[in-house]
This record gives sequence, structure tokens and C-alpha cells, in this order.
Amino acid sequence: MSSLTDIDKRYLERLLVTQPGYILDYTDPTYGEFFQRHKIDIHGPKYQTYGTSKAKKLRAFWEQESDELVGTVLNEMLDSYEASCELDGRELDKPILEKSRAIVARLGGKLVNRSNAETESEFLSKEFSIPNIEKLPIEPAVASVIRQRLEEARTALGAGAYLSVIFLCGSVLEGVLLGAAQSNPAGFNRANASPKSDDGTVRKFPDWTLASFIDVACEIGVLKPDVKKFSHGLRDYRNYIHPYEEMVSGFTPDEHTAKVCFQVLKAALASVAGERR
Repeated sequence: MSSLTDIDKRYLERLLVTQPGYILDYTDPTYGEFFQRHKIDIHGPKYQTYGTSKAKKLRAFWEQESDELVGTVLNEMLDSYEASCELDGRELDKPILEKSRAIVARLGGKLVNRSNAETESEFLSKEFSIPNIEKLPIEPAVASVIRQRLEEARTALGAGAYLSVIFLCGSVLEGVLLGAAQSNPAGFNRANASPKSDDGTVRKFPDWTLASFIDVACEIGVLKPDVKKFSHGLRDYRNYIHPYEEMVSGFTPDEHTAKVCFQVLKAALASVAGERR
């Protein structure tokens, strides 16, 4: 079991539990997908010790698993909290976040040196240009579709069709990362984060989720770590293409959210094209 104390848990829950039973803006499917990337079946009976809500499953998880695993998961959740605040235009609770980061550091998970790290505001204020599409590892026929969708995204942004912007950005990102995987199958398949079937074999690329493409692309250096964090945020918003998910979450995208998603896409494309050093 992890060494989290009751006080540690109170700090963490202040940021992660957005309302009774809920963790950030995760729905049941996206919550399960998040944990599956860490080889955890969070919806299984193992983590229903205290109940079936997402918050109760998280409490069971951090009581049953090692410091290293809990630290790794919590570190990514705190990244998601930061990304959500930026994407939604909400203010970070910086004192509680710093305390929570220190707790995760003590657990020994994958850590980020926050004093030297680029802040989210600095990242989002940068100017990224869409690279020459010819530099992207995609087939010529796909390149024309990518150009069309990028233009549609610009048009939708100007017309105030913010949900359309998010869906288009998500589809472009997935298409480009699929192309990157197809051009470097050995690198993507050998990555630790590559999704596996029950028999341990790596799944075929058409069966990969966008989350898997993002994680593997970052692991092998195709995406920068800062882009990875916000790309996952874009992926989560794209999941609202399902009307039920949008209804349950109460998500209503605005101009800020759409512009941030377009900014993240531009940064991701620049990374894939090798134009970020």
C-alpha cells in the first residue's frame, strides 16, 4: 500500500475531487481509459472496497498500490488538473498544487522539476506555426484531408463553432500520429506504452486509442512532454463528440477553449514535423 497519510489525501482531494464522487472532469469511460494506460482496471472489483464512484475507487487504489505506481498516476492527474484549468480559463489553486506536487515527489513517482519547468501559461502564450504539411509523416492523399480539416477548423473558430474546432483538432492529431506510427512501426510497437492485447502482443495501429498514440509518441520523442500534457486535454474534450458525454459533464466549450485546442494542435504538428528543438 502507498504511504499517503490522511493529511496528504486531504490536499490531493481538494484538487482532484470536483464534486462528491467525481474526479476532475473524467467520465466513467475516460476514467477507465486513463487507468488502463497504467495497466490498471480501475472499474474492477479490486477497487470497489468503498463503493463504485470514481472518488471511492481512487481512494481504494492508493491504499492498495505501491508508492511508485500511485505517485506516477497522481503526477499525471495533477498534470490533467493544470491542463483543465488552463483550457477552461480557471485559476489554479497554486498553494494546494505545490503541496500536492511535494506529496507526489515523496512517493517517488515520475516527477517534474517545477522550478525549471516551463509554466502552462508560458507554453500557451507561445506562437506556433502550422508546419509545411509535406514534412509530416503522412501519405499525400491524407495530407490533402489534413489541409482541408485545418482550414475548416480556422473557419469554425471564426464562426464561433467552438465544439467543431475541438473535434476537428482531435481528428487531425489522431490522423497525423497514426501516420507517424505507420512510418515508424518498430519504434511505436517497441515502446513501453504501446497497448497490448490479453496475450501480450501489441495491438494493430487501427485498434490504438488517441491516448496510446500520444503516450507512445512522447516516449519515443515524436512529441515534446509539454505537448503531451495538453494533447491529452484535447483528447478528453474530443470525447464529447458523444452527446451523452457532453450532457453528463455539462461541458460547454467557449472561444478560449477552442483557441487553446488549436494552439495545442499547432504545437503538436510542429513537434511531429521536427520543427521544435
